[in-house]
Amino acid sequence: MKKALIFDCDGVLADTERDGHLVAFNQMWREQGINWQWSLEQYAQKVKIGGGKERMFSLAKDEDFRAVYPVPESESAWWNIVMGWHKRKTEIYKQAIANGAIPGRPGVKRLAQAALAKGWLLAVCSTSAIASVEAVLRHVMGVELARQFAGVFAGDMVKAKKPAPDVYNLAVEKLNLDPAHCVVVEDTRNGLLAATAARMTCIVTYNELTNNEDFSEAALVLSDFGEPGNEAIAIGQNRTNVQPQGYFTVDDLEQVWRDRQA
Repeated sequence: MKKALIFDCDGVLADTERDGHLVAFNQMWREQGINWQWSLEQYAQKVKIGGGKERMFSLAKDEDFRAVYPVPESESAWWNIVMGWHKRKTEIYKQAIANGAIPGRPGVKRLAQAALAKGWLLAVCSTSAIASVEAVLRHVMGVELARQFAGVFAGDMVKAKKPAPDVYNLAVEKLNLDPAHCVVVEDTRNGLLAATAARMTCIVTYNELTNNEDFSEAALVLSDFGEPGNEAIAIGQNRTNVQPQGYFTVDDLEQVWRDRQA
């Protein structure tokens, strides 16, 4: 029996949506000479669309965007433009990660190390491009710990992105997992829906972009995993027997797993 702890990437391993992807999108448009910038509020809505290319593609229906950029009528032509923009945006984003501009979220590395030591299998399932996910994983976990992850599964490996369960189903297939023994960490409703559709237990660690979303299906909703000696974590919802004492531990994780088996 293999127990698996599966992390989403953006917003879970690090606040990459706000401090990484949004910044990179806006820098890319400035470089292209396009008079368009996403505000944090606008991007909070776009985050509900799985995948960066898909978020930009949706701008074809935005009248404000069409007022500053001549979107082609042909979907294939528009998609080619979006692909070019996304390539440059990814380069900017990966450089920001390499420069250490985006710290990991509290407790994720500590929890991953402790879970690995207790025999848990570690993986990442994300809607982002594989190169971006691997860059974040190495940055947050460190190269040695990142190498011990059993698998990294990304949006460009599946047909449908979250809230579809495809990326989690792919992890089950490739790693020979039982969904009943998988605990997922997500930060968005789309991610939560994907995990629960894959019949996995889901813990949510929300962030500034997602703290108002509906997480009613989650087993546990936390501000983050926290660190010893830091401010105590906030618990938004708890459908488990876990009672974290200031921060979330591997013992808490194992209790979440045992609750699922009961």
